[in-house]
Amino acid sequence: MSRLLGRWGAIVGVVGILAVWWLLAVTFFKAGKGVPTPWEVVQKVRADGWSFYRPHLAQTGTEAFYGYLIGNALALLCAVLVVLVPVVEGVVMQLAVASYCMPIMAIGPILTLVFAGNRPMIALAALSVFFTTLVGMLLGLRSADRTSLELVRVYGGGRWKQLAKVRLISAVPSTLAALKVAAPAAMLGAILGEYLGNLSRGLGVAMTVSQQQLDSARTWAIALMAGLLAAGVYALTGVLARVVAPWADSETRA
Repeated sequence: MSRLLGRWGAIVGVVGILAVWWLLAVTFFKAGKGVPTPWEVVQKVRADGWSFYRPHLAQTGTEAFYGYLIGNALALLCAVLVVLVPVVEGVVMQLAVASYCMPIMAIGPILTLVFAGNRPMIALAALSVFFTTLVGMLLGLRSADRTSLELVRVYGGGRWKQLAKVRLISAVPSTLAALKVAAPAAMLGAILGEYLGNLSRGLGVAMTVSQQQLDSARTWAIALMAGLLAAGVYALTGVLARVVAPWADSETRA
């Protein structure tokens, strides 16, 4: 019942957003023509066709995918390292907070000087997911049942045994939740990186060109495609999480 209500709530929310968007486009923002109606955006998507969006979606999706893998892998390794070697927690968390608080627009130009091609975008996507996944897994590792940890210790197990037998299992729900949030974050990092990079394709590149051409309908259409891609990746991550650990998904909702 609650899941059904949640689905209807999501549908009502989307319809409400579209209604407000349409109303503002034909009233408050009508004079500036900077906000097209949803129908104008849909028409623009149909006019441009899949041949226009496919290479941009593929470019940005590839950058986000590799950044997602690299950033999450580093986060998971750092979380395990903090549990096994607590003395490094201060350094790891300082680096994590710095990566989270550092403005992308500030570090982006530096990365474009250091790396070539799409590597700056991959790096920004990795930075965008590192903090979220690190915190999520750390919370899960530290939420392990104390009695179970003590039992492992009594039978001669050290931190490695506690990690393998108890902590990793306890960390699954919060880690999967963090990985779901990290998926659209990686997309955002890749798109923002494309604003600063020297690429010929990508959603960020296409959006920059359409802005320069004062084509507001296409700019909004590209933004819509980026949002749909991020939402699709989020949903796909959620489905994979349910397949891998269905019991963890029920714990997260509880």
